[in-house]
Amino acid sequence: MSEVEPAVSRWPARGRTEAVVLVLHGGAERGTGAVPPWKLAHLRMIPIARALHRAGRRNTRGVEVRLLRNRRYGWNAPAEDPVGDARWALERIHADHPGLPVVLVGHSMGARVALRVADDPAVLGVCALAPWTPRGEPVDAVAGRSVLIVHGTRDRMTSPAESHAFAERAAGVAARVARFEIANEGHAMLRRAGVWTRLTVAFTLDLLAGDDGGALREAWAATGPERLRIPV
Repeated sequence: MSEVEPAVSRWPARGRTEAVVLVLHGGAERGTGAVPPWKLAHLRMIPIARALHRAGRRNTRGVEVRLLRNRRYGWNAPAEDPVGDARWALERIHADHPGLPVVLVGHSMGARVALRVADDPAVLGVCALAPWTPRGEPVDAVAGRSVLIVHGTRDRMTSPAESHAFAERAAGVAARVARFEIANEGHAMLRRAGVWTRLTVAFTLDLLAGDDGGALREAWAATGPERLRIPV
C-alpha cells in the first residue's frame, strides 16, 4: 500500500487570495505513527489558524490559511519527516497560488520545521511558538526573513534557553528578530492563550499588510539584548 500524503485543512480568503499562512503543529523526537485529526498537537493549532483567518478577512488583503497535518508524529532524525511534509505543503501552495507571499507559523516541533523551511523563496517570515531549537540548530534558512519567537518561562518540554540562543544566532542573518517571554506559561499555550494568539496575528498582519496594531512596534524598534527577552 502506498504511503498516505500529508493532510491540509484550508480556510479560504474572502475574495482574491493575496497571501497564504501555513500553520505547522508539534510532535515528538521519535514517532512513526500517523497523526489523526484528533491528535492534541494538531488540535491546539486550530484556534490559532482560525484567528489568523478571521484577522485576514478583516484586513484588506485576502489571506488564506492552511493547517498541515503530518504523515508521522515524530521528527525521526535523520529522516526529518515533518520537514519533507512542510516542503510538500509549500509546493502545493506554489501550485495553487504562484508567486504569492507565505508566512509560516509553527508550534514546538512545527516551529523547528518552520525555521528549517523558511528558505523557500516565497516565505516572508516565521512565527515560532515554544520552538524546539536544540543546541546547534542551523539558522541559515532564516537569512533575510523576519522571525518572531515566543516562549513560556515555565516550558518544560522545549527549552527557553535554547530558543534564546537560537535567536541570538539568527539575529546575525535574519532581517529582524524579536523574542517574547510569556511569564508563568508552559508548553501547551493554555494558561495565557490570548497572548500567544495576539502576538501571532500581529506578526502575520505586520508582514502582510504593514499593520500590527502597534503590538510589535517596540519589539522591532528595540536594540541590544533586550529585544530577545521581551516580557509579557
